[in-house]
Parts: sequence; C-alpha cells; structure tokens
Amino acid sequence: MLQTSSADEFFSVKQLDIKKIEDLLRSGSLDSFRGELDGIFGMIKFSELRSLVLRLYVSTDIYIAARSFARDLGVSDSRFTALFGDTDDIEQKLSTIEGTTDYLYALAEQCIRWRIESGRDSGGGVVRKACAFIEENYMRDDISLNTVAREVGLSPTYFSALFKKETGRGLTEYLNMVRIDRSKQLLCCTSKMIYEIAFEVGFQDYRYFSQIFKKYTGQTPRQFQNAANVRT
Repeated sequence: MLQTSSADEFFSVKQLDIKKIEDLLRSGSLDSFRGELDGIFGMIKFSELRSLVLRLYVSTDIYIAARSFARDLGVSDSRFTALFGDTDDIEQKLSTIEGTTDYLYALAEQCIRWRIESGRDSGGGVVRKACAFIEENYMRDDISLNTVAREVGLSPTYFSALFKKETGRGLTEYLNMVRIDRSKQLLCCTSKMIYEIAFEVGFQDYRYFSQIFKKYTGQTPRQFQNAANVRT
C-alpha cells in the first residue's frame, strides 16, 4: 500500500491534459519542445512527484500517446520499443524525477523527428491534406498558418516553407484564392448582399474583402456582380 504522504500526493496531483501532449507532438518544433513540455509538466507540478507510482502513472499516459502518434506516422512497434521499451519495462527508467524527465524529453524529441522526416518524405501528401482542410474550412475566421500546420502535424515554419515549395504560393495567398473563388460563385448565383458574402467566405472586414477581390479579379465585387447579371 502507499504510505500516507504518497496517498496524499496521489489525490492532490492534477490530471495531465493529454491533448496538450498530442498537440505538442503534432506541431512542436525541435527548438521549442522542451520549453513547451516543461510548461505542461508545470501545470501538474511534475517536478514535485516523489512517488514512483505517480511518475509511472503520468509517464504511461504520455508513452501511450507517443506510441499511437508514432504508429500514425508509420513507425513500427518494434522500432519504437527498441528505443523506449514497452509499457511493462519503462519503470526502471523512472527511478528519479530527473531520469523520468530525460526519458520523456527523449520520447517527445524522437516523435517530433519522425514527424519531420515523414513530412519531408511525403511533402506532396501533406500539402494535399492541407489544401483539403482549407477548402473545407476556408470560412472560419480563425484559420491561419498555425491552425493548418497543426492539422497536418508540422511546425508552422517548416510547413510554410513546404507549402510554398509544393504550390508556388504562400498559405495566405492560397486561402484568399479559395475564398475569392467561392465569393465569385455567390456573387453570380445568389441574391445575397456583398457584405454578407464577404463574411460567409471568411472575411471579417468588407473593405479588405473588396481590396483582395480586386487584386485577384481586376474588378470590385460590385463590378463583378453587375457584369455577371448582364451576362445572365
């Protein structure tokens, strides 16, 4: 049985937010992941966990998330366990808080490296996934480089360079083109007001929408709409 102090520690420890770990693996960078992981650990006061049982409890959750993430990248279980062991034998790596932290750093770092390698090997596939995500979510006002990079599991900096290399355009330019194409359909085929269309395709500022529309079409939205009505 746990001693009283360990039992008190068990009931007072905060629940690990595993989604934050998953987000870190999907979008963290090699330069910043340690700081982000430290921040997650700080939320549950990980450095104060004297109990091996609690360290094992928290570390197992992270291990399972990392192993699932690695599988999704195509990393075999044998390759993963050769580096990090199985759930039944990781306890020996967690004998101290420092040893536990180093183990989890290594686990996160390797997963991020696998993710980066996967992105390099299948850049076209990653970009196709990003484009599909944009075309399904272009109307959201929170869509950005960061949200799309997170969706495809790459750091924003690397994803931005990869996207431009594969498409010849920056992500913002591509997003604007998708929005303008959709707005042209609405201007031609509906009786909605122009400001309504602007909001519907994701622009929060009508004047900015008009500016971007003219940049890509050579006409203002009103001119385009009038010309479309004449043709019909």
